[in-house]
Amino acid sequence: MAVLQSSFTGLSISSTSFFGQRFSPPLSLPLVKSKEGPCLITAKLKRWERKECKPNSLPVLHKMHVRLGDTVKVISGHDKGKIGEITEIIKHNSKVVVKEVNLKTKHVKSRSEEEPGQIVKIEAPIHSSNVMLYSKEQKVASRVGHKTLDNGKRVRYLIKTGEIIDSAENWKKSVKEKGKTTEAVAAAS
Repeated sequence: MAVLQSSFTGLSISSTSFFGQRFSPPLSLPLVKSKEGPCLITAKLKRWERKECKPNSLPVLHKMHVRLGDTVKVISGHDKGKIGEITEIIKHNSKVVVKEVNLKTKHVKSRSEEEPGQIVKIEAPIHSSNVMLYSKEQKVASRVGHKTLDNGKRVRYLIKTGEIIDSAENWKKSVKEKGKTTEAVAAAS
């Protein structure tokens, strides 16, 4: 280190460049610590869409006001006003897939020479902030609230109507229906 510093102090720059001043580095070089903590790893989902990860490489999951099987109304976008049921939730980017909403056209190539190609309509995900919980009985969209019942159970309810959304029967029914649809899709392909 001392040899390096002595070689720098003896170095002089020509008078034509930088006003002929000598370059003298500080005698004690400070240790540089990186300001960043452990580097955040980003998992590759698509080339243009990166998934934020925690230091242990698990994705950062966002909390959402909607759950699987909820009936929602789209409040913005080109499908504004449509009502549907949530079929899938993508937590790392706060998106949901709603039945018969945000349909996109997908061109599927033929897998074999005998099978022709197809044009298929698929449901694309929309951001969870663009949907609002919907009451089928009162025909009104509302924000969600949380309250604790007398038995100590925490439930979600609609603020406008007071209707309780979370019930064991609704949850079991939606999970069974999702299982049936995935089995039907697997059997079809």
